[in-house]
Amino acid sequence: MSARFADRLIEGVRQKNSPLCVGLDPIPDRIPVIFGQSGSIAALEGFCQAVVEIAPRHAAILKPQLGFFEPFGPEGTRIAMAACAAAQSRAMLVLLDAKRGDIGTTAEGYARATLGPAPGFSADCVTVNPYLGRDSLEPFLAAAERDDKGVAVLVRTSNPGARDLQDLLVDGAPLWRRVAEMIAPQSDRLKGNSGWSGLMAVAGATYPEEARALREALPHALFLVPGYGAQGASARDAVAGFARGKNGLEGGVVSSSRAVLYPQAAQAATSLADWRVGIDAAMAQAAAELREACAA
Repeated sequence: MSARFADRLIEGVRQKNSPLCVGLDPIPDRIPVIFGQSGSIAALEGFCQAVVEIAPRHAAILKPQLGFFEPFGPEGTRIAMAACAAAQSRAMLVLLDAKRGDIGTTAEGYARATLGPAPGFSADCVTVNPYLGRDSLEPFLAAAERDDKGVAVLVRTSNPGARDLQDLLVDGAPLWRRVAEMIAPQSDRLKGNSGWSGLMAVAGATYPEEARALREALPHALFLVPGYGAQGASARDAVAGFARGKNGLEGGVVSSSRAVLYPQAAQAATSLADWRVGIDAAMAQAAAELREACAA
């Protein structure tokens, strides 16, 4: 039997000595022209391939955002699948940012499509929306439990509009806290030998105090932390919900996409070699900042 997703992820983070998660958000009008005509399939494919060649040096996990691939239709999906396979061939884990959420056989289909083998994505983990209730999560949890995968549940997200719903009081506590309490009993199903669970919680870096409270509600859940970098949260904010381990803070991964994919040095590059230098430096800086925050 293969190791649980949580064990593979935490071991990867320890080996890299940084919780950096590289978000793969290929924004068409920001992909440099050195990869091809803006908005073209060739530019999308070349850009993603190049990112995946560099990312394993700095991060244990890649997070492709399907919303940037699906507008390209079947070819976009093919390129996303190729990026996932290429990352896994380089010993990275893949967290597919799909934010699926439905019920019954539809949810089962989404689980097969994202976590299942070909013709599915065969991702190691997938993001899901819990707001249709427990039964909407069950097909993903069942697949993850069976095949040693992970499920990342949207709990306290990083966007400004998160407060519109997630802060609403439900029996005296905010809704995000109630969502955490809803999924907490399922944590053991995906727990590994490390003590961490592959039932992840999305906990935005832009709300560090809430992340600390979320850790109390979900002591064994690995966190997926968006909001670091381009959205304004610091590295220290990003690891606020982590727990103290023998080598410093741990307990999740911190996603960065725009800051590591589109740094000024890379955007100004006139050659692929110069672009690689810019991207490598941006990823190295993010990894170092997070490493320092975890050591504090």
